Amino acid sequence: MAKVVVIGVGDWGSNLVRNFAELGALHGICDVDEARAREAAGAYGARIYQTTAEVCEDPEVGAVAIAVPAALHYESASAALRADKHCLVEKPLVLELADALRLRDLAAERKLTLMVGHLLEHHPAVQKLGELIERGALGRVHFLHCTRLNFGKVRQVENVLWDLAVHDVAMILRLMGKAPESVTCCGGSFLNQGVAETAFAALSFGGGAHASISVSWLYPQKEQKLVVVGSEAMAVFDDVAQENKLHLYDARVEWVDRRPVTNRAQGQPIAYETIEPLKAECRHFLECVESGRTPLTDAEDAIRVLRVLTACQSSLEQGGAPRRLDEPRLRDCGIP
Repeated sequence: MAKVVVIGVGDWGSNLVRNFAELGALHGICDVDEARAREAAGAYGARIYQTTAEVCEDPEVGAVAIAVPAALHYESASAALRADKHCLVEKPLVLELADALRLRDLAAERKLTLMVGHLLEHHPAVQKLGELIERGALGRVHFLHCTRLNFGKVRQVENVLWDLAVHDVAMILRLMGKAPESVTCCGGSFLNQGVAETAFAALSFGGGAHASISVSWLYPQKEQKLVVVGSEAMAVFDDVAQENKLHLYDARVEWVDRRPVTNRAQGQPIAYETIEPLKAECRHFLECVESGRTPLTDAEDAIRVLRVLTACQSSLEQGGAPRRLDEPRLRDCGIP
């Protein structure tokens, strides 16, 4: 099993530390906060590294999990890959599409695993929902609606799209099995000029199917919900619920005498594997490193999500103007 060093042990990095330790793969910890690093390392008997360069220079280290601020992802991941370390990088992989392509090519050139932490693609309930859609239990998917709202940590560099909507875009693309044709996005910057704390995005998939996303750091209640409406049934994934997070509703609209009649139904809980999603993600990463298998959330998955986020960002900056995903800027990312 690869020896893993977690780089960045803040709120989320500490969860990575715990899971890799429980999986028997944690080797070391690297963080700019020395006291925090000592506390985490002491709890799990891990080695402390002062810098990313020190991690990269250690031949014992086989892989790294990067949970530093998103603006530092490219620098950290490219250094690790050049040092022949497999990489799990927290979402978003990077903030620029061109950097994502460079990391993908670097990992491929060195035959290394590069995986992005799109956590909800590893969530057993979301995977079960994908199975229901694939086998036609919901019929034709009409639309999806995602809400990710909280009175949470307000960032000053990347806006709420790049912090919260990453999860929803990743889920939507996974469940739809394709990219949207176009997007629109609007939002508001109330605390930091130019850094939206609230955003609303609409994704059009052609053929009438669409998806919508609402994200905010400025909301009095915590809500993390995905609703999928199909021609034969509807499904709700409520990640805030303590149990029974996934429900299927046999609700549909039928035509009676040329008039639409709604048939309501109680939601039925759908069983799925009970495992912490992050544990599943970390285990999957280790298995891919060991076997050479392509990760579920590989660099290509990250690039698909980044294309949509980049299009949403462009629309947001232009007051909600529609942006097509086949625009040259999104297609070739400005790389010759």
